[in-house]
Amino acid sequence: MRVLLADDEPLFRAAVRRLLDASPGVTVVAEAGTGGETVALAAEHRPDLVLMDVRMPGGDGITATACLTAGPCPPRVLVLTTFDLDDHVYRALRAGAGGFLLKDTTPARLLDAIRIVAGGEALLAPSVTRRLIAAFVSPSPAVRQLPEVTPREREVLTLITRGLSNAEIQGALHISRATLKTHIGRLLIKLDARDRAQLVIAGFQAGLAGETTS
Repeated sequence: MRVLLADDEPLFRAAVRRLLDASPGVTVVAEAGTGGETVALAAEHRPDLVLMDVRMPGGDGITATACLTAGPCPPRVLVLTTFDLDDHVYRALRAGAGGFLLKDTTPARLLDAIRIVAGGEALLAPSVTRRLIAAFVSPSPAVRQLPEVTPREREVLTLITRGLSNAEIQGALHISRATLKTHIGRLLIKLDARDRAQLVIAGFQAGLAGETTS
């Protein structure tokens, strides 16, 4: 896995790089200290994942995320920040980030998050509550309807919205990995979603967070 580190604090970048360099299968291909530099280096090095700070000079991390995810074959983006602010969560998800994690996380949790987001799943810091996401993702009282989604796909979307991993969804619904990937692929197309994080948004907008599955 090829990773680009984007943070304006050299000491923090150095600490994360040491952690990643010691992790099998992970290669840090570049480091950036500004939003503009992040976009340029990502185009040059084509990383699989960008570990992105929010507050950087030369264009913040969320603006850089939007630029990266709008391009062809975009990298996955994991936002890593000191600030557990509602607006940052909302803007990061809207920009196409696949995950949002705080810098006070443990090294093991960070490595897990990198692998989860790089694998196409969504991940949010535990402190980011369902109420917070629902309030900012769906500010309107109108509930999104899902007439194009089958009952089984709705069950899958419900579990994705709750934050379950693929393995957990397979176990809950007693389906194979291939079948689950087919359901997720169809949901992405039907809901015009870029990635799993946007499926979470769609699920909250449809009021699925509180639904039960059979």
